[in-house]
Amino acid sequence: MLGFLLRLLPFWVREPLLIAVGSVLGVRIMYLAISDRDRVAAGLSVVFLVFTAVRVYVVVRALRARRDSSPAVSAGGAAADTAAQPQPQAGVGPRPVPSTPEKEPNAWGQAFAAVAVFGALAAAVWVGPKVMPSEDSTPKPASCSDGEQETLPRTYKKTPRPVTGEELCEALNRPDLAELLGTPGEIATAASGTSNTAPLTDGKVAAPEAEVSFDTYSVNVSATYNKLTTDQYVKLMKYGNEIDVRTLKVLGRPAVFASDHTMKIEINLGGGGSGGPVEQGPLARTLTVALDRQDHGGYCDITVWSESGALPNDSVLLDIAEKVLPTIPERPVR
Repeated sequence: MLGFLLRLLPFWVREPLLIAVGSVLGVRIMYLAISDRDRVAAGLSVVFLVFTAVRVYVVVRALRARRDSSPAVSAGGAAADTAAQPQPQAGVGPRPVPSTPEKEPNAWGQAFAAVAVFGALAAAVWVGPKVMPSEDSTPKPASCSDGEQETLPRTYKKTPRPVTGEELCEALNRPDLAELLGTPGEIATAASGTSNTAPLTDGKVAAPEAEVSFDTYSVNVSATYNKLTTDQYVKLMKYGNEIDVRTLKVLGRPAVFASDHTMKIEINLGGGGSGGPVEQGPLARTLTVALDRQDHGGYCDITVWSESGALPNDSVLLDIAEKVLPTIPERPVR
């Protein structure tokens, strides 16, 4: 298609255009070949330069032929006109006026116009992206809401109603969460919230949770609305695999730090198998805080982990808790 369009152009437009394109591409590719020491690129640049040299030779020959033939054509044409004209006879009308030859287009003007058009197109391609507004390619943080309204279990409709997973996600997915984690500049790659119920409770205990993931860390916040106090929870840790247990108070509420390994589950999506066994995942650090100052039951877990196994300081979880906990209403006295 491009070759057909080039053949439609006049000679004095097509050839200068090919010379301009060939010389620019040849010099540019040669520069890249020298800087990258690429022999293939060097050979390609030589092809472009040879092609350009051939086109220059063709244009020079055409200009010389045009210049040499112009006087001969003019003299021959004048002689032929003189011979062809009949001699005027006395008393027979006015002498005929010789017709004016049509002026041929200027070859240099056509060549200059072709180069000017090529230069204008190159300038437009070069300057256009800098002048025209471009779409913002900066990735945006993940959003909690997917536009679908979640159906809450029946226990969430009771009074007092517990916080939902979407509300937890909105509280956790803060603009300064990456800075609190000590990784400023990172953006959330995933954010989700679900309004679950605690297992083995027949759907009678609300257990919403939310999770926000970054390239470095992932943070999970969950709230369990049962009757287990933080003191009872610490006693149960003696029978679990928790390590580095440390009790404290957060915003006037009883709290405890603990570490435990996450679970790594491999799911086979290719068919023909059920996936690999459940393995031990990276270590996670959890801060558990009571839902009210009097510790009447129920708690909130804030867990941080990373694929590499690295964990932030405990002060990071305390900073997150001080931001997230005020958004969760305290559990009233029953």
